[in-house]
Amino acid sequence: MSGITEEQQGQDDLAYNVFAKACPSRGTLEHVTGRWGGLTLGALYEGSLRFNELRRRVDGVSEKMLSQTLHALERDGLVHREAQPTNPPRVDYELTPLGRRVAERLLALIHCVEGSMDDVLAARVRYDGTRGGL
Repeated sequence: MSGITEEQQGQDDLAYNVFAKACPSRGTLEHVTGRWGGLTLGALYEGSLRFNELRRRVDGVSEKMLSQTLHALERDGLVHREAQPTNPPRVDYELTPLGRRVAERLLALIHCVEGSMDDVLAARVRYDGTRGGL
């Protein structure tokens, strides 16, 4: 007997259950799957990018949102920020090994969605035709 009660064991099992309200993995999932997090991870999968290169690659993201997204992903250990001691300063962003693993799975989802868009668009037309659109 390990001295752990059944209740404690049950809590341990739920420690990283994203469906549990208090689970810390929920915040990371939000960072990864949020509007800009997924696109940022996908863009960085191609290689290291400077801030403005990344901003151009992730079309539509504001400087403020990209900065907040990068901070969150860096805090979660998915992105590495490297400041070069040059004048002017140069800052590069790249995925960590964990970030690459997450981005690979995310890119599979992105490719699935992109490859299914004809079906999605047809479904929207059918739906809108029966319900009067949005």
